[in-house]
Amino acid sequence: MIGIPVRLKTAVSLVLLGLLTLLAGVGQLTFWAPAETVTASAPGDAKAAPLTVINQSVLTHKGGPTKISVKGDGNFVLAVGRPDDVDAWVGKTAHNSVNGVSEDGKSLQVAGTDGEATAPSPAGSDLWVETENANGQLDYTFTPPASGDWSLLLASDGTKPAPSSVSVTFPNDATMPWAVPLIVIGAILVLAGAALPVVNKFTRGRGKGPRPSDPADGGKADGGKINENTEVDNGTAGEDTKKSAGGGPTLRVSVVAAAVAAALVGGTAAGAQASDTPSPSGSPSASPSGTPGSPSAPVVVDAQLKRILEQVASAVAAGDAARDAAKLAPRVDGAELQVRTQNYKIRSQVATHEARMPVRSSKLLGSVITTQRSWPRTVIAVTQGDGNVVPQVLTLVQASPRENYKLKSASPLQPGTSFPAIPLGGTQQVAAGDKSGLQYSGTEALAALGDRLTKADSAFKDKLVEGTNSPYIADVLDYQASTVKAGANGNFTFTHTPAPADTAVFRTSDGGAVVVGKLDFDFTSKPKADGDTLTVDKAAAVLAGGDSTKVGLVQTFAESVAVYIPPAGSTAPMKLVAAVRGLVGASFK
Repeated sequence: MIGIPVRLKTAVSLVLLGLLTLLAGVGQLTFWAPAETVTASAPGDAKAAPLTVINQSVLTHKGGPTKISVKGDGNFVLAVGRPDDVDAWVGKTAHNSVNGVSEDGKSLQVAGTDGEATAPSPAGSDLWVETENANGQLDYTFTPPASGDWSLLLASDGTKPAPSSVSVTFPNDATMPWAVPLIVIGAILVLAGAALPVVNKFTRGRGKGPRPSDPADGGKADGGKINENTEVDNGTAGEDTKKSAGGGPTLRVSVVAAAVAAALVGGTAAGAQASDTPSPSGSPSASPSGTPGSPSAPVVVDAQLKRILEQVASAVAAGDAARDAAKLAPRVDGAELQVRTQNYKIRSQVATHEARMPVRSSKLLGSVITTQRSWPRTVIAVTQGDGNVVPQVLTLVQASPRENYKLKSASPLQPGTSFPAIPLGGTQQVAAGDKSGLQYSGTEALAALGDRLTKADSAFKDKLVEGTNSPYIADVLDYQASTVKAGANGNFTFTHTPAPADTAVFRTSDGGAVVVGKLDFDFTSKPKADGDTLTVDKAAAVLAGGDSTKVGLVQTFAESVAVYIPPAGSTAPMKLVAAVRGLVGASFK
């Protein structure tokens, strides 16, 4: 009878221990659980600088998304860009760099770099994929706009100190690895304690029978069978001894529960240890070659290109509407600025002179985005909108990091011609003189076009062609021939010379290339004899300052062109893809 209270006490103890263990496990998942996020702040003693850079290592710390809180005086801007673009913009300007997070996760690691005291305002720069403007405070959640590495730039107007009060909130990866094991162990202990009285009741009467020494047998000791009884008694006593050594049902249940608990603890602890070991693929330093941010990343993403095109189209529309070249200057340069400037001047005096084709940002039919991350950078867009009878090929150039893209040329796609297919995700830009894998280099292709436009019997007549419905080469040759035929009292020469500085070559999907560039088309007229007079057409007369000449006239046209170059080994000829000319100068000799 004494065993029953002992067993009940054991059961109660197991249940209580189990409940406490359960409580500990549940507590680690609830009221003892670590915070879901952790916030690190920049130290307040950072030296003031016009720019603050938040580097990739901070943006990717602990995964994402990363929440950034910025406080500053007055207006400021947060810009998102590729790390090399941000570095190029910063240049030699003094700045603070937020490079990492302290080991305790509470502080941001900030390093200062001395340099120039001011910089232009980064607001409105084409380098940025996106920007956020704020006054006083900004709460911003960083989400990568595309794959690869990114950095953030903070600035006021480039002359005042950039915001230095920066805090970054990350997901907290701290875990409570013992929570589940404790819950499992606690449940087992509770179940074991509850089951112990039942098991004990079921097994209590098993193995009991009359023993020779029990009073039920009369307690007799037969002296004639002492050895026999002794053997029996010894056997029975041995069996009882084994039961006692086994501890009975109570001890067996306890041992089983302890063994199961130990196994669970060991397995869970091992699992927790394995999960805490970072896998190689999760290492922040692991970066596949060719990811954006590396030299193979395209220089703009789609959102950037669309924004740039909208601003270019808006500037051109404003200039065309007012016939004011000053309105073009922020977004137009090179041949296109020359042609439109002179076009405005001519049309102010010659009402019948044709206007240039309008520039539209949409519909965007295609693009050529270079992966050349040095400057100058060249990109191409093919668009067709209101007033564009055929698609137009827009060539845009960014001269340096702190300058915006400007339209260098807008040439219509030749009728019946398709623009060559370009690799997705950016394409390689090659040097103008590089012939690797191509029938001709870009320089050779434009020289061939110049020869083809100058001579009706050019050696490139069958090597550089235009589509069946494309009129450009045929029209130029016809114009030159008819001018010579009609000008009985004049001598005429025509040259089409490539401008090397405007040549850009990009690889196409088939291994070939497309080259865009400019030719200077010079048309020189001289009287055949002294005293002869040459009549000057109305457009040239406006620029030359007279409608006739006895000394001669030089007219200069800018020809914006695009030519497809087949890959080496192909039997296909080069093909004129786009072309247009515009009068940019006329002067008497």
